[in-house]
Amino acid sequence: MTDTTNQHPEQSKGSSTAPGDDAATLPTTYAPAEVEGELYERWVERGYFAADAKSDKPAYTIVIPPPNVTGALHLGHAFQHTLMDALTRRKRMQGFEALWLPGMDHAGIATQNKVEQQLAESGLSRHDLGREAFVEKVWEWKENYGGRILGQMRRLGDGVDWSRERFTMDEGLSQAVQTIFKKLFDDGLIYRAERIINWCPRCLTALSDIEVEHKDVPGELVSIRYGDGDDSIVVATTRAETMLGDTAVAVHPEDERYRHLVGRTIKLPLTDREIPVVADEHVDPEFGTGAVKVTPAHDPNDFAIGQRHGLPNLTVMDEHGAITVHGPFLGLDRLEARSAVVGALREQGRIVAEKRPYDHSVGHCSRCHTIVEPRLSLQWWVKVEPLAKAAGDAVRDGRVEIHPKELERRYFDWVDNMYDWCISRQLWWGHRIPVWYGPDGEVVCVGPDEQPPTGEGWHQDPDVLDTWFSSGLWPFSTLGWPERTADLEKFYPTDVLVTGHDIIFFWVARMMMFGLYAMDGEAPFKTVALTGLVRDEFGKKMSKSSGTAVDPLDWMDAYGADAVRFTLARGANPGADVPIGEDWVKGSRNFCNKIWNATRFALMNGATVDGPLPAPEELTAVDRWILSRLNATVAEVDGLYEDYEFAKLSDALYHFAWDEVFDWYVELSKTTLAKGGAQADASRRVLGEVLDVTLRLLHPIVPFVTDTLWTTLTGAESLVVTDWPTADPSRRDAAAEAEIATLQQVVTEVRRFRSDQGLQPAQRVPAMLDLAGTVLAPHEDAIRSLLRLTVPAGDFTATASLPVAGATVALDLSGTIDVAAERKRLAKDLAAAEKEKAQTTAKLGNEAFLAKAPDEVVDKIRGRQAAAEADIARITAQLAALPQA
Repeated sequence: MTDTTNQHPEQSKGSSTAPGDDAATLPTTYAPAEVEGELYERWVERGYFAADAKSDKPAYTIVIPPPNVTGALHLGHAFQHTLMDALTRRKRMQGFEALWLPGMDHAGIATQNKVEQQLAESGLSRHDLGREAFVEKVWEWKENYGGRILGQMRRLGDGVDWSRERFTMDEGLSQAVQTIFKKLFDDGLIYRAERIINWCPRCLTALSDIEVEHKDVPGELVSIRYGDGDDSIVVATTRAETMLGDTAVAVHPEDERYRHLVGRTIKLPLTDREIPVVADEHVDPEFGTGAVKVTPAHDPNDFAIGQRHGLPNLTVMDEHGAITVHGPFLGLDRLEARSAVVGALREQGRIVAEKRPYDHSVGHCSRCHTIVEPRLSLQWWVKVEPLAKAAGDAVRDGRVEIHPKELERRYFDWVDNMYDWCISRQLWWGHRIPVWYGPDGEVVCVGPDEQPPTGEGWHQDPDVLDTWFSSGLWPFSTLGWPERTADLEKFYPTDVLVTGHDIIFFWVARMMMFGLYAMDGEAPFKTVALTGLVRDEFGKKMSKSSGTAVDPLDWMDAYGADAVRFTLARGANPGADVPIGEDWVKGSRNFCNKIWNATRFALMNGATVDGPLPAPEELTAVDRWILSRLNATVAEVDGLYEDYEFAKLSDALYHFAWDEVFDWYVELSKTTLAKGGAQADASRRVLGEVLDVTLRLLHPIVPFVTDTLWTTLTGAESLVVTDWPTADPSRRDAAAEAEIATLQQVVTEVRRFRSDQGLQPAQRVPAMLDLAGTVLAPHEDAIRSLLRLTVPAGDFTATASLPVAGATVALDLSGTIDVAAERKRLAKDLAAAEKEKAQTTAKLGNEAFLAKAPDEVVDKIRGRQAAAEADIARITAQLAALPQA
């Protein structure tokens, strides 16, 4: 165990005080609201979270997944931030130069929408202001309203280095964006082309896949006959309005039904156009009629077919989703046009079949919830193939570890099959594309240190870059790249990325591609620790509409930040979703209160951290036992931290602290402390050591209550900058652990017997203890205290005798229970257990049943039979122990 005299240089040990003096400085109850805010600001003011690039300590770095500037703290943030904070605090205590770097994302569409909504309240649009004035308005909004989440992070206790706070539109990060765009452009990895993109007719911009939410909606599936007679063909669609842009019908090359039509043309209904029938292996001959309409300008699969067959791309909608084809549908909104087109086809007798409602998945803009339109558009793209290959190789060759390992496959499914990435957005807020166009068709990409071309006819591309482009640079742009800064040299690559498995494709993969490309093959992080999503207590998605969404600030107000943090950490199994309910937070609040009360007890009884621990031979078995268990817990927690097993390490700490320290050791030590003398002094030192180390182990997850208690216990400055405990194998004591396990067995069995007899926990009962020849002999006083067993006065007649672990506990229960009523109750329970045994035995003896029943059913019945047999033995023993009538 780390010697508590080996403190951080700024630490100082408090002097010994009389028992109870330190406890008097602690209120009788813990009030988080009176502690957390002031304590956090003290940590920040003292510079505990500031990292030094000139330090000789080994670096440990985490960069925060940057929340949107428009965002507020939700449970998902609180969850991931708790884990990142725990990792960073522990590494700092272990002697690392730990940097947890904070910042925000400019969130192009979300932020622009916020400001446009604000303008709309005054009857204005961004076009009324013009680009430059509108962007100034967005910056103004950002300064006044953006970044509230940063203040909420302080409430949670995030130990981030505020001096290094970054924003994706900062001057330095903007320079990084322009630098890498220029490099990619010059290397032929950025190009401009017409492709199908996700288009929002409300936001009037392209959307990335992550900005599109797919949900099932009721629609209509109509089957339409193209052509006439033997030369006709039937296609089915949910988007009849797009038929106005059809440029072919496609069938499978081996489909005999349509072989005679391939290469010929058929009349497209409602138009004067003839369109060809083409053979393409993309078509599934088993689905529907085996024929599909091809609209290359309005569907990504159709676009690919069109490319293969040289089909024209006919755009039939404008950017607002209105029909542009001259005729009866001109100017109609796409949804209005859908009904009008179906009506016109019905009048011509070309509707073969209709199915409604027809539920199908439809993409919606995640910001304004408008139905997304696949649209052919001239956009900027990143050629991802070589970048994605490098990102896959970095995981395959072990440079980057994905945790848990089973999620590697999901990562590979993405990077191995990645499409070129559309990076341009038709917005005004964001990093503007650094490309200038000349009057004679010139295209010039300008780097950050280059002057853009000037003169008549030159203009910059109006589009801005996808937000994910700049956030993909986050692990190194925040450290000063493209300059080779001291921060970049010290803190890159980062150690671990903690993020949800839901954005492994959209953010993790892009950071990997850009980090490897910009940093000469050095990956942006060593480990990707993937988490699940926070769910409600029933495992369902939280939502405002269903009333299950929770504001973590409300829970922090009610129960304290530590309680929320501990609840989240205790549910954090790698890669798995995290169910959470308010009752669980209440339970964590109770745990924090238990820590508080146990520490107050220790202080009141003179627990101390002064001086070295006594040698094992100077300690009682109880003291040796708790030190052994303490060192085992330190080793266990260390191992679980390295595997990112937050749920298991939190559970281990919970059970060690509550069960072993508070419920057993504190209670057992009362007997020794009451006797006084040298043995009591030794126990006070052990009690101080146990609390000191336990508070250190708990601190990364529950920092506020532990720091408050630890500084009172030790008189030192802060847990934030003290040492992490290390396991001391010499303090492991198998004999002491076995001895106390025997004591626990006796106490547990007698407590169960008392409960079965209907005795109140505090009710005192005369008893004789025969502990001769067992390891329990030195513990008689403690056993009596824990079991409320008094020493008999005068004549003693045992009415019940319990043999446990080689000892015998004889009790006089006369006058303490209604023997007749108890015998009647036990007889009823015995009959039920015997009935259960008979039923299970009969089933297990039935060969026909065993031959047909699944193994898990048979195993369950065997378990019921074993439980019934155990109940019969227990109840029979209880009946035998009852006083005779």
